[in-house]
Amino acid sequence: MEVKVAATAGFCYGVSRAVSTVYEQLKKCPDKKIFTYGPIVHNDSVVSELNDRGVRVINDREELSGMAGSGELTDSICVIRAHGIGNDEMELLKQVKGLEIVDATCPFVTKIHTIVEEHHKLGEQIIVTGDRSHPEVMGIIGCVSNDAIVISEPEDAKLLSIAPNQKICLVSQTTFNARKFEDIVEILKNKMYDIRIVNTICNATQRRQSEAAALSRECDAMIVIGGRNSSNTAKLFDICRSSCRATYYIQCLDDLRKVAIRNSVRCIGITAGASTPKTIIEEVLNYVRTEF
Repeated sequence: MEVKVAATAGFCYGVSRAVSTVYEQLKKCPDKKIFTYGPIVHNDSVVSELNDRGVRVINDREELSGMAGSGELTDSICVIRAHGIGNDEMELLKQVKGLEIVDATCPFVTKIHTIVEEHHKLGEQIIVTGDRSHPEVMGIIGCVSNDAIVISEPEDAKLLSIAPNQKICLVSQTTFNARKFEDIVEILKNKMYDIRIVNTICNATQRRQSEAAALSRECDAMIVIGGRNSSNTAKLFDICRSSCRATYYIQCLDDLRKVAIRNSVRCIGITAGASTPKTIIEEVLNYVRTEF
């Protein structure tokens, strides 16, 4: 049986940078308490490993306020997750006495923050294509006091109604489905809005999605590896499943052991989300090669 692995499966630059930043702080400041604001990336294995090293997660603004009030964060380090945070959350962190803030926001996300802040100041309506509940999108709209419209589906774009004289700036969650973004852009263009379009889907995302689409057309079965709460992994799964019905979404090797793949499969493809460690990909690959 043939096994094909997507060339760009696994950590992207932003995720690798964020995770490395936490480990650097552990090495640099072994006697300090280290926190991350939100899980540093959407992968339970990575977060669990860091937790074993003493790194705690501040889950939300409410928890941040409570910990700040109790003095628990004093003389500690807080690493901002790869997804970034909004201005109000950053201000709360800055108000904590003795807290060192290390910003590990993905540079591609930081670029979006700069774009929306600039165009919001010019009076333009900010529209973000993405998942409103995703921390990256929450951080983006948090840069403009939540004064932004979030569009997740082409249907949302069809229902959108904005005054004809209102200028618009459209950006995207970095991991948004590239094809869906194009569909939304086409719909908004047809509405004849005065719109500035900035495609902020990162290159790593587009490459992964293109590779997943091509690989799923070549293979009898696909394995997509990543956290259940990973937006980019979920999109890879959707893309693969549209071409290959025998597509399996797993978080780790234990999940794969529960999967019954047909004996008639001649070619298995493997891809992984941008927050999936190389070690997990290698474990899955070795298992497929020896057991199937």
